[in-house]
Parts: sequence; structure tokens; C-alpha cells
Amino acid sequence: MDIIDTIKQQIEDNDIILYMKGSPNAPQCGFSMRTSQAIMECGQRFAYVDVLSNPEIRANLPAYANWPTFPQLWVKGELVGGCDIITEMHENGELKELIEAAVPAAE
Repeated sequence: MDIIDTIKQQIEDNDIILYMKGSPNAPQCGFSMRTSQAIMECGQRFAYVDVLSNPEIRANLPAYANWPTFPQLWVKGELVGGCDIITEMHENGELKELIEAAVPAAE
């Protein structure tokens, strides 16, 4: 499978996915730390991909997303943005609404 197909598959298979440096519990940069903390505070599970241990994704996702930096938050197949956007959305309550709307209701 080509790396772009892999990226598309990850985004399609996960309602909420964060491409970041490190992991939510061990972020490897301040921007990834702030972004993952904001998402975790919304109280829903989310997928993540460590771009440091996936160099092909790190090299190709910026072109695919037309977004040059990490972290990148994707919700329901749409790029939401990076650290500044996510932090602002978290502070004004929009992030929690977006995350909760993306999570399928428990049946």
C-alpha cells in the first residue's frame, strides 16, 4: 500500500486522529503536548500517529493535507488544524463540541 493510501485509510478509519510528535502520554514537542492535552480534556478516545516513528507519514502528510506542520488534528475526515487552532477552540468550548459530535453515540 502506498503511503498516501495509508494516510487516507487512517483518516477514514478513525473519527478523531491526531498526527503528532510522540504520544499523548509522552509528547516529544510542546505543540504536540498542548494539542494532545486539549483533546484529552474533551474526555473522548482518539487515535494518534507518532510522526517521529513514521518518517514516511511525516514526509508525506504535509503535502496531502496542504498543512506544513505538526501536530494535525483530523475529525471525521476533515483537517481541523494545528496547535494554535486547537488551543483556541479548546479555550472557547468549540473543540469539546466538535469532538463529542464526532463520537458515535453508545448503543
